[in-house]
Amino acid sequence: MSSAEIGEVLWSPDAARVESTSMHRFMKEFGAKDPDDLWQRSVDEPAAFWDAVWDFCGVIGEKGGAIVEDLQRMPGAKWFPHARLNFAENLLRPTGDAVALVARDESGRRRELTRDQLRREVGRCQQALREAGVGVGDRVGAYMPNTLETVVAMLATAGLGAIWSSCSPDFGVQGALDRLGQIEPKVLISTEGYRYGDKNRRVLDRVKQLREAMPSLRRVLIVPCLSSSPVKGVEGIPDAIDWYDAVRDIDEVEPHFERLPFDHPLYVMYSSGTTGLPKAIVHGAGGTLLQHLKELVLHTDLREGEGFAYYTTCGWMMWNWMVSALAVGARVVLIDGSPFHPRVARLFDLVQDERLAVLGTSAKWIAMAEKRGVRPSRSHDVSSLRAVLSTGSPLAPEGFDWVYRDVKKDVQLASISGGTDIISCFALGHPMLPVRRGELQARGLGMKVEVFDFEGRPIGRGEKGELVCTMPFPSMPVGFWNDDDGTRYHKAYFDHFEKVWRHGDYVEVTESGGMVFHGRSDATLNPGGVRIGTAEIYRVVESFDEVLEAVVVGQTVGDDQRIVLFVVMSEGNVLDEELQERLRVTIRAQASPHHVPRVILAVDGVPRTVSGKISEIAVRKIIHGEEIDNREALANPESLENYRNREELERP
Repeated sequence: MSSAEIGEVLWSPDAARVESTSMHRFMKEFGAKDPDDLWQRSVDEPAAFWDAVWDFCGVIGEKGGAIVEDLQRMPGAKWFPHARLNFAENLLRPTGDAVALVARDESGRRRELTRDQLRREVGRCQQALREAGVGVGDRVGAYMPNTLETVVAMLATAGLGAIWSSCSPDFGVQGALDRLGQIEPKVLISTEGYRYGDKNRRVLDRVKQLREAMPSLRRVLIVPCLSSSPVKGVEGIPDAIDWYDAVRDIDEVEPHFERLPFDHPLYVMYSSGTTGLPKAIVHGAGGTLLQHLKELVLHTDLREGEGFAYYTTCGWMMWNWMVSALAVGARVVLIDGSPFHPRVARLFDLVQDERLAVLGTSAKWIAMAEKRGVRPSRSHDVSSLRAVLSTGSPLAPEGFDWVYRDVKKDVQLASISGGTDIISCFALGHPMLPVRRGELQARGLGMKVEVFDFEGRPIGRGEKGELVCTMPFPSMPVGFWNDDDGTRYHKAYFDHFEKVWRHGDYVEVTESGGMVFHGRSDATLNPGGVRIGTAEIYRVVESFDEVLEAVVVGQTVGDDQRIVLFVVMSEGNVLDEELQERLRVTIRAQASPHHVPRVILAVDGVPRTVSGKISEIAVRKIIHGEEIDNREALANPESLENYRNREELERP
């Protein structure tokens, strides 16, 4: 495909579908004429907009009189300064016998909790946490897979006004300590093990090391995720008890909801940490709730009773985002294990079995599904599916093609982008607008997203530059943990442009008002002084069946930079001169001569963070002879040896 075909309309909602959306109803109530006018008014009148979101989404709590104070301060604006609310109270407001949560694992086991059952389980878990001394402001850490008990424990923690922080059990001991150890949790909730790719991986030995390394812990609750039997070996871990032993004798009680200020800490999230100790980012309860409701109710058009699943681990912010769908009354389906096991089309088995209306996944998964020949439109009943969400990295135009060719023609494909830093999105789907090939549909309401050049000047549509946000929004971090004067927080986002949030993405706003992401700005390439994004190269390379995945970086040679492309070959293929030439010719034709790599090398693996993102920074450091500060941040640090001391990179 040529670059001219990016922006082609692949799907448009008909009038009846548009008028049925919550976005359309909100637009009318807010007095906006059309989607463009609604976005503009949402950033021109932020106090009125966020006030309307609170009311439209039915937030439970005392709003207070003022909506925002010190709006001109960035950072420093205070949203809903007199409000009192509880995050868990809002997520547990739907009651009754309807199913709230479903958990599905690789073995085919299915468990569920109704809304009332979920409330009772949260109440019982709260009693166990209280017995361990957990109260307002205390921290509860989780080392858990994506399962029912994880959600129960998070809601119990939030209901008490304590602070939740989780990481996936595929982190090693040091990776988990680099995160959870920073916040000194009072309770650790851990699995006995997890299952991935048909293999059981037990982690009690790691849990014992975590307990010994975190003296703040008073209690360790061990959840038997690999079986329904009590966990063996708990007695070898100080202060540890089986989850079910901890809650079994507790009477069924209604959960407690401690209403606290809008900015009271709810979550501590972590940056990838590939350049040092992960940043411990503190998010407030009110900002997280309001932003998630806006994105789920308005941008995703999620409705009560609909099936919703996002394939994620508990170490990725999409888990937190997905769980907030409980507040809408959606039926949240938790998917644990490999997305390709026991069948490569496993996610579409779940779409069919659980009658999912909205399925979320990653751009990497979409590319892999296409390469593995997944064709759900021919093999599955996908009639319930009305939206597919993708994030984690820019979705290639070919990924859009696959969804509309092989998944479903009448579906909204929403490529979304934001991050752990804001626990939400800067750009995402819009149910009233068309889907254009290779583009994110719209900037988020209330998010004054603009594009600056590298000197900090606003630039027009169709030009590439830095993604910035020039106005405060409610889900900005409360701060970083142990950063009392805000120095590290300011350095992370506001050092580059004064009073402007710089996110680190290299983007453009298109003529239609959508967005195209060209990669991370810290990974942009600069051969011959021409600044280009990595996404254009990935789009071309990923279209080759011979290539399984790739990573592209710039290598400094003298006073210039050359592009180096590393490729992982699919089974049965080799990187010969003929394939290298085809790659170069295609990249030249579909991107530009500046994008053509000078060096193309085969490797056995691409380094990724635990959340699945390619770590271009790690590769760039290795090929320049630098060491990686924090290898524990990578899911596969052994892959770095592919890039070290390569003769081909020593030639000028």
